[in-house]
Amino acid sequence: MNDTLPIGAQETLHRAIVFQTRGTSHGPITRLVSPSDLGQRLKPFIFLDLFDAAAGSFKGFGKHPHSGIATLTWLIQGSTDYEDSTGKAGVLAERGVEWMQAGGGVWHSGAPHQQQRTRGFQLWVALPPELENAAPLSQYIAPGLIERDGPALVLLGRLGAASSVITPPSPMNYLSVTLAAGERWSYQPPSGHDVAWMAVNSGSVFAPSRLDVGELAVFEPSQNPIALRADVDCEFVLGSAASHPHDLAIGNYSVHTNPQALREGEAQIARIGARLRAEGRLR
Repeated sequence: MNDTLPIGAQETLHRAIVFQTRGTSHGPITRLVSPSDLGQRLKPFIFLDLFDAAAGSFKGFGKHPHSGIATLTWLIQGSTDYEDSTGKAGVLAERGVEWMQAGGGVWHSGAPHQQQRTRGFQLWVALPPELENAAPLSQYIAPGLIERDGPALVLLGRLGAASSVITPPSPMNYLSVTLAAGERWSYQPPSGHDVAWMAVNSGSVFAPSRLDVGELAVFEPSQNPIALRADVDCEFVLGSAASHPHDLAIGNYSVHTNPQALREGEAQIARIGARLRAEGRLR
């Protein structure tokens, strides 16, 4: 559900921001959340990168493995080549979504297509025990298949009558919201979504304190809505979810719910890597 709330008395009912960060930038990538820090508070959302690479400045990510998580790449600008060990390969179009549910193990790669400027977010989601070592699943969602409710594109989950093509691994929403200067919008997370955050990729927005490009805000756990007002034309992503009730066992490219599951996942990605090398698809 989304609506515009009146200004004034009801503002005290809105969720408050309890933490803001600009993360850490390395070249074209700003890391806003990692599993070892803010991901502990925001799980199942355990990792978030904002990337903005000028044309020709970034070669992309070579083949690398994951297990125990799902990754969602929201491509705001540009297009990217992709390939994964499930056998899929192609080009992800601008304003498209890549969903890689690594499960028990997968390898994938991505690079700017024809050296275009690329901007977007990559999110990692912790998987529940029944999925963390299951078979991998990859989906590449064309822009025309992403449904909208008002100013919000539904990348994951459901908002109003709009829903994502992807089935979330646990109760969660992940939205990309565009507001015009001065526009107000309120997001009411579903019942039980005690985790909520947002990150700005263009312009600035009040929530109620001001957030600029590259900033992430964490909201207090509550059942109250999140009230937003655009300072200038802006775009941001917003996530809400039921808290992941498991510990995070962290590897180099993997995150699981316990050390044994992590060992199983890392063993499987090692086996897949050996197969890819034998086939000449990995150096």
